[in-house]
Amino acid sequence: MDTLKTAIERAKRIKGPAGFLYVKDEGTGETPIVFLHSFGGSSAHWKAQSEHLRENHRVISFDFRAHGRSDSPDDNDYSAESLAADLAAVVDNLKLANFVLVGHSMGGAAAIAYAGKNPQKISGLVLTGTPGKTSPEQSKPIIASLESDAYEKVMEDYTNQLLTNAKPEVDSAVRTGIKKLSKETTLDIIKAMFQFDPLPALNRYKGPTLIIATSRENKQSTALHHQVPGVEKKIIDGTSHWIQMDKPEEFNGLLDDFLRAVEK
Repeated sequence: MDTLKTAIERAKRIKGPAGFLYVKDEGTGETPIVFLHSFGGSSAHWKAQSEHLRENHRVISFDFRAHGRSDSPDDNDYSAESLAADLAAVVDNLKLANFVLVGHSMGGAAAIAYAGKNPQKISGLVLTGTPGKTSPEQSKPIIASLESDAYEKVMEDYTNQLLTNAKPEVDSAVRTGIKKLSKETTLDIIKAMFQFDPLPALNRYKGPTLIIATSRENKQSTALHHQVPGVEKKIIDGTSHWIQMDKPEEFNGLLDDFLRAVEK
């Protein structure tokens, strides 16, 4: 009960660069861990990780602009750099000097953008389901299909692919989150992610890095770990794009190993 009470008392909304952001700040520990969710997600996507870590670590997660309980921006700016500015607002508000940063998919892009600009603050970087650089030849047909009258079908097919092997409760939670986003917001986010080249920022960060990918992502040429072959990677089989929700025990085990190495 004490842990639950602490978690509730430390949930709050802070002022971000484009509106208020919902933040959860749980547990205690020397090295804080900050979790960043994916497109259509929220801080709830890290529930299993928060519960696993908060007895011995300070665990922070928040909802990006237009997601969960956070405000939508007036300018429809969802660039990786702007999402990183949301993170910066949380870091500044909570007065975090150094922390481990864990990002999933869109959140991974924001994590890279932040780490590239503030490498001295990051004790370790974990990226999961985070795309690498996509060429215009690959992205343009996808954007064109989303801007067409077939938007609903294209999004449904895309979501179905990402949710292959998902647990029923994960499938339901992810679809609910994605459906809350308007077509305009969805298009703005997807365009912004395609425009972001993670490699320059990632190369500026020289600290410990781990990439956790699905077996499906391991076969994709645009997977980040294929573009940065020197970075440590781990593959988890039999999950959807949301590894941390489908196989939390396995994901948490890899995270524990990484944290032990970082905190030596």
